[in-house]
Amino acid sequence: MIRIPLGHQQFNSLGTAQSLTVPPGADRALLQVEDQAVRWHDTATPTATSGIVIAVGETYLYGGDLSSVKFIEEAGGGELNVAYYA
Repeated sequence: MIRIPLGHQQFNSLGTAQSLTVPPGADRALLQVEDQAVRWHDTATPTATSGIVIAVGETYLYGGDLSSVKFIEEAGGGELNVAYYA
């Protein structure tokens, strides 16, 4: 299936749980983590010690409700890159 790119977003500070800024029409997000592991959750607010881990260097395709997912770093200095697709 061909995906249409709809934009990107970069988080340089995830000391508190952050939501995505989802472009209209996006239904998938490609996530990549740099420098520190990041945790996410889509039914609760993640903390530095709870949530689903994306390790440094991992790439993850999220296809759930983009408006409900939140992210937080496990330790200071984490970075999250997000590419949005329809």
